Amino acid sequence: MTPSPYIIDHIMTVMDTAFDPEYGEAWNRRQVSDALVMPSTHALVLDTRGALIEDGPDSGRPSGFVLTRHAADEEELLLIAVSPEHRGQGFGRELVERLFLRARERGVARIFLEMRQGNPAEQLYRSAGFEPIGRRPKYYRLATGGTLDAITFGRTL
Repeated sequence: MTPSPYIIDHIMTVMDTAFDPEYGEAWNRRQVSDALVMPSTHALVLDTRGALIEDGPDSGRPSGFVLTRHAADEEELLLIAVSPEHRGQGFGRELVERLFLRARERGVARIFLEMRQGNPAEQLYRSAGFEPIGRRPKYYRLATGGTLDAITFGRTL
């Protein structure tokens, strides 16, 4: 199934401003498009009012998105982002809560994610019930040449 160009446009609008280039975490349009071709990959996009953006050109301005991949009774949170001007307003929490609802509908029992050490989103993850379950030393390479550990989190639904 071909992903909607409108949903990809909305994701890329947020992607282009949400990630610090030093960490190399942002995906390009091709990566997003390729991921969304897979039936196991899901996207949720919120507008600036906190409502889900539906497919179409007049669906509102995006504030944030989440991308996940589902396999059996597990789901992996691949990316979550909120545009800088909408941070601190509950959009990240809303995305996570909507993810939990949709994942339950898909029969998911456990959600996992991986983040770089020091990522400010850790506070959101912990407050949503995610707990650290693993660490990969020196996994992330920085633009400056340094490295950071990857921390794996899990949450039972």
